[in-house]
Amino acid sequence: MSPEGFLLQKIHALVIDGGGRRIIVDTCIGNDKERHNPGWANLQGPFLDDLAAAGYPAEMIDTVICTHLHVDHVGWNTKLVDGRWVPTFPNARYLFVKPEFEHWQVAPDINGDETFADSVAPIHEAGLADLVSTSHEVCPGIHYEPTPGHTPGHVSLVIESEGQRAVITGDMIHTPLQIAAPEHSSMFDTDPDMARHTRKAFLDRWSDDATLIIGTHFGSPTAGTLTADGDGAYTLHC
Repeated sequence: MSPEGFLLQKIHALVIDGGGRRIIVDTCIGNDKERHNPGWANLQGPFLDDLAAAGYPAEMIDTVICTHLHVDHVGWNTKLVDGRWVPTFPNARYLFVKPEFEHWQVAPDINGDETFADSVAPIHEAGLADLVSTSHEVCPGIHYEPTPGHTPGHVSLVIESEGQRAVITGDMIHTPLQIAAPEHSSMFDTDPDMARHTRKAFLDRWSDDATLIIGTHFGSPTAGTLTADGDGAYTLHC
């Protein structure tokens, strides 16, 4: 936390490159979008240039995964071209968890943003969306783990390769403070009690001091391993 009491967080998109697949997990906020948050509204950021500079131009991505469909996880699903929202990753299949998609198809955004209309619906209309289960296997070594509570169909992503494992949390955990105090839920959780239960179960499951836990919103450092300290306490080792 900052001296003023603000959480120090980031908004990450993560690329998985392996086995002939190039997968992007969560797509941040996006450019040109009307948002209630003035820091997120009508951005003109270098996201796609930065992605290309890292070796992953948009055309190279073949799979887009959204841990859930909140505004800061779907923004670069689309881009504005000649006044229309079009898929940013034209050669990719976009994987949306079916209950998550169906929930936000009818539920209003908590702040009134047109998130579904500008960042999710155009993908479905373009025929690039696959509606999948909360335990979907993306490919060998990569699968979803259901982590509901933050949103109804929220998932985390488990990655296994050559005897090692990592988990991308999504917003099941927003900050390492929720590892020290898992009873604290975000104001944006649709079901805070379920979110607490999910978080505690996740910490119990993955506190093996070996699995790399990658926080989608963790400020630097972004990842670490978990240990259980007894009496329901956990430590993240970065």
